[in-house]
Amino acid sequence: MGVRLRLVGLRPRAAVTAAALAVLSFPAAPVHAATTGAVQTYIVTYQDGASSSGAAALIQGAGGQLVYNYQQIGVVIARSDRSDFAANLRSAAGVDGAVATTNFATRLDDSQLDSSAADTSVNATPLSGDNLSGLQWDMTQIKAFDAQSVTSGSRNVIAGDIDTGVDFTHPDLAPNVDFANSVSCLGGAPDQAPSAWKDDNGHGTHTAGTIAAARNRTGIVGVAPNVRLAAIKAGNVDGFFFPESVVCAFMWAGTHHFNVTNNSYFADPFYFNCKNDPTQRAIWKAEARAIRFAMQQGVTVVAAEGNFSDDLAHPTQDIQSPDNATPVPRPVGNECVVIPTEIPGVIGVTADGNLQQKSFYSNYGVGVTQVTAPGGDSRLQRTAAAVNGRVLSTFPSYPVAINCVRVVFDGAAKYCYLQGTSMASPHVTGVVALIESLGITNPGQVAARVNNTADAMACPSATVLAEYAPFPSVNNGAAQACVGGPGYNSWYGHGQVDALSAVS
Repeated sequence: MGVRLRLVGLRPRAAVTAAALAVLSFPAAPVHAATTGAVQTYIVTYQDGASSSGAAALIQGAGGQLVYNYQQIGVVIARSDRSDFAANLRSAAGVDGAVATTNFATRLDDSQLDSSAADTSVNATPLSGDNLSGLQWDMTQIKAFDAQSVTSGSRNVIAGDIDTGVDFTHPDLAPNVDFANSVSCLGGAPDQAPSAWKDDNGHGTHTAGTIAAARNRTGIVGVAPNVRLAAIKAGNVDGFFFPESVVCAFMWAGTHHFNVTNNSYFADPFYFNCKNDPTQRAIWKAEARAIRFAMQQGVTVVAAEGNFSDDLAHPTQDIQSPDNATPVPRPVGNECVVIPTEIPGVIGVTADGNLQQKSFYSNYGVGVTQVTAPGGDSRLQRTAAAVNGRVLSTFPSYPVAINCVRVVFDGAAKYCYLQGTSMASPHVTGVVALIESLGITNPGQVAARVNNTADAMACPSATVLAEYAPFPSVNNGAAQACVGGPGYNSWYGHGQVDALSAVS
């Protein structure tokens, strides 16, 4: 995250009887009395055991238009301008939930991170052949360049970046971009036209470079510089990740047999998505099913934990949702989760800086955090190697929505320094791609290897912990606290990801 994030999943359901299919074809309530307004997008979830094969007729009869039917998981995307559309669907046999998603989105959250401190230039000797690699303190810290002496990744491995798209013309990304498997999921239906998945925000190009920037004697080098990089555009120009786009993204990754996906965002109507709320539950179910489907197809899912200094294991309040409208403070508990990072099986990643301490902004939590990785820290961890505290990666040369604190040019190619758990997560995604290049492809086995080869990190001393006092939880004001031992704790999980150990 230099963005936000979330996800999860369920099993596909069995076929229903012919009689039940006939019932699903017609709405149970009349539609003639409805009023019309702006067209909205809807997520429709079917009950376990019910088939969505008759969704087109059902949607049309309820006064809407089918956008896409993900029959494998019983989730349908539809549009309608009718005020009674959702009610008509919810009353139909076999339908579990239907909710409009128009006002339910989350957006990248890098903007809340410090960007005011002045920057200084630095010259560094290239460490991995490419001329800007000497500026990549983050790669040195996780031994990525050392790991590349064992493997730089296999061309058989597809690393998917579910983000805002990618600048496929960037010279560090062009050699690895997999056009055949890249797609836009905006609106809930796949669109493979390159113009559709081109990055108009900037965030996706940055995370993509950390995963798989090519070793080509220029610019930077990614963790896995020889794997194929597939872009899945699920975030729009403003950085919003609508639920229908997230569902589409995971279904695409699963059906196209990606090895791993990076998720540097949180998805769903709210930052904390509560299962006991009917509206949030319908969208949570849809996203959860899609994520689990992807995992069942062999996709390892890596996700950033967020940038609000929150203890995700002990949430009490959410003051920022919905973040594309007027936020309404609300109490939350452990029935409310951040998706995808709190979905079982997802590798949750916190951020650290060049002093190998948790970044001042990073979320954390027992049971959520699996490992930590460099995300940068401009407040507490500026060093000679990381003069501005942030992580350098690829960036579009054309105008985009995100601004850089510092820009580096290598010829016409553009590179940008950013910080966030969004920058941490792709490091782990790259390491997963290297592991999968060794032939270890089962998501559970991959996650175990990531965890077991991480460099253990203990909770900070009281002196160091005191430095975090100015950065309490954004949502409930609680002071940051670390619990657990060096083998596993709430800040670092099993430790900092170690690329060399992971492939050795």
